[in-house]
This record gives sequence, structure tokens and C-alpha cells, in this order.
Amino acid sequence: MSDRGEVFGAGEGAAAVEPWPLTADPTRAAGLEQLEGFLPRAGRDYAATRNFDFGPDRRGNVSVLSPYTRHRLVTEEEIVARVLKRHSRSAAEKFIQEVFWRTYWKGWLEHRPSVWSDYQADMRAAAQALQTASGLRSAFEAAVTGRTGIDCFDFWAEELVETGYLHNHARMWFASIWVFTLRLPWELGADFFLRHLLDGDPASNTLSWRWVAGLHTQGKNYLARASNIAKYTDGRFELAAGLDERAGPLEAEPVPAPLAPALPPMVDPQKRTMLLLTEEDLSPESLPLAPGAIEGVFGFACPADRSPLPVSGVVTSFVEGALADGMGRARAHFGCDPGGGKVFSSIEQLGSTLIEAGGEQVVTGYAPVGPVADALARLGSTLDEHGVALVPVRRAWDSLAWPHATKGFFGLKKHIPSILDAVGL
Repeated sequence: MSDRGEVFGAGEGAAAVEPWPLTADPTRAAGLEQLEGFLPRAGRDYAATRNFDFGPDRRGNVSVLSPYTRHRLVTEEEIVARVLKRHSRSAAEKFIQEVFWRTYWKGWLEHRPSVWSDYQADMRAAAQALQTASGLRSAFEAAVTGRTGIDCFDFWAEELVETGYLHNHARMWFASIWVFTLRLPWELGADFFLRHLLDGDPASNTLSWRWVAGLHTQGKNYLARASNIAKYTDGRFELAAGLDERAGPLEAEPVPAPLAPALPPMVDPQKRTMLLLTEEDLSPESLPLAPGAIEGVFGFACPADRSPLPVSGVVTSFVEGALADGMGRARAHFGCDPGGGKVFSSIEQLGSTLIEAGGEQVVTGYAPVGPVADALARLGSTLDEHGVALVPVRRAWDSLAWPHATKGFFGLKKHIPSILDAVGL
């Protein structure tokens, strides 16, 4: 299934303005510039070349939009809207599907939050094993520092750490080699990605690793093959000898049945309202809130909560920069004080500050299952004790798509035309 393209980075796309990395500027303006450069090749050119990983200095066949989409500096809806101004739905079909892959992963995990909590528990156990099992620790350190002797794998490990990005096809090969050739716990590999990817997303990342391992679609795993790597990397690496191309899927417990996520509460227009920005949604201007309705803007950043192991400074800087950009735009849009311009890293300090600010409700962009949602659950309990409501605002894009993300991607794929119709695209 190597033609699945951008499963890990679903929502990425087709053509970079200039060589990667571009994310030294983690702003909406930079994301829109990247999108504008991508638009001419978002149609059939993208479909024909998206699987090729030509290297970090030749990203012209993918959009490199995923860090911006991940944090909704640029939303999925506006990306698709701009693409469809240049291309027909049929010409841009493959790219649009990749945007919806990211939406699918989020929706699937919303229906099965226990998969995330189980991954966290298993990851903590694996991290503890690194401290006590010297053989595991040595193999892990060789993998994450690019010293396995597998040319392509070692290159990708270094590229990820240095740039915070990998082509999606490389992510699939990397994960397969990690699990089936190096025989390392998949949770440690998923964590390595989540700690270093600028577009690291709890749903897309966790579930894509599970898919490679044969846990998502049980009984069907993804195997990296030397011939496939040679073809789609344009022969950049020495022949990947020694890969296990016959391994079977990992064994696992049955996938839990989907639950129906609760609908978030409605914003009360009569209440004094504060806005809380997190890395999950940094396009406050397009949230359904009146410009004069917000009295203060606050920020919360918790990239360190992604893992019990250290999170990349590249990731931390991007998240903090993106939040600063979002808060500045929110202040201009809503015409209010930005909560002193401070981004909190402690949920307890944030809670105390919000209570002291005297608001009656705190509105925030909906945080899907993941560490931000976990932190906001604690915040909501604290605010509720003081009579302050925490109101997550879910975008129409998600509300329309997530009900169709209970099984495989096809269940959502067949509804894409009606979803686009419903949002006016």
C-alpha cells in the first residue's frame, strides 16, 4: 500500500515555494505564503508525484503545509477552498483526500479515546524499560541518532531531528523498519516522531504507527521494501539490504467499539467571555465569535506534555511562536487586551489567572483527543468549581466529518462531496 502517500502527514499537499525548511517563521502569514506557492500544482501534478521523496532540498512535489495545518494557523477548509478556486474537484481529488485523512484520524480517535490513553500507558512503560534494559536502550539510541547502518533510515533519523519534518512516504518506511527490521517497540517510534515533528499530531501520528504495525487495520501491516524505497527516493541511498520484507503484523487486542463523542456546550452571548488559545486552533478570527465579544485573550502551551522524554527544541519553539502569532492576531481582531500577552505552561497558574480575570465563560477552539485535551479537562474542572464555564468551539468541518470516521477511511471518503457542499465548497 505504498501508494497511500501522505497518511502520516495527511493534509500536507503538493509544492513548496522554496526548499524546506520554511518553518523558522511559525505564523499564519508564512502558512498562507506556502499555500499560495502550492496552489498551481495542487491538481494532477500532485497526484502524479506526491509519493516521491527527493530529499530535504527538493520538496517541490509536496506542499509542506502540515505544520501550519496541524496547529490550524491555516485551516483545512480554507486550504481546500483556495485549491478549488484553481482546480476542479476531480483534478484536486487526491490532494483533497489527503486533507481529509488528517480529519479522519482525529475523528476516529475521538470515537475511541481509550486508544490514546492505552498508548500513553504503554509508552510510559517503554520509557521506563529504556532505563533498565541495556540492550533495548542501545538499539533505541542507535535508531534515534542514525547509527543503525541502514543508509536511508539513518538519513531520515537525522533529517527529522534537524528539520522537524519528513516526507510522508519516508515516515511510512521509517516506521516499518523500526517495527519489523529493528524490532523496537512501536510506541517508542511513535513517541520519537511526536517529540520531533513540527506537524506532530496525537491522532495522525499514533494511528498511523498503529496502521503500519497492523494494529489499526488488524492483520494488515505495511512493509518497507528495498525496491520501493529505491524507486521513490530516486536511488538516493545505498541498497537497503537486510530489511525484513516478510514480517507479519503485530498482535493486539481487538479495536474498541466506537463511542459517540459528547457535543460541546454552546457559547452564551450574554456572558463575559475570555478566549483561550492553544496549539490546537490558532485561527481565532474564523471562530464563530463576534469581534466585540471577547474581553481578554490567554494562551496555553504544553509541548512537553507530549512525552515523558524530552521534546525537541525545534518543536517547542514552533509551538510558542505560533501561539504568539495567534494571540497577536486575536488582540487585533477582537480589539481587546491579550491577557497580558503571556502564554502559560502551567494549567494550575492558567486556571488561577482566568478566575481572577472575572470572566463568566472561557471559550477555546476544540482540542481533539491528546495532551492539550487532557490538560483542558483539568482546567474545566477547576473553572467549574468557581462557576466559570469552559466552552470548546468545534468547527463545522469537524462536526460534519467526524461522524463518518468510525471505521475505515472509505466510510468518510464517500461523504467528502457532501461535506464540501455543506461548507459551501
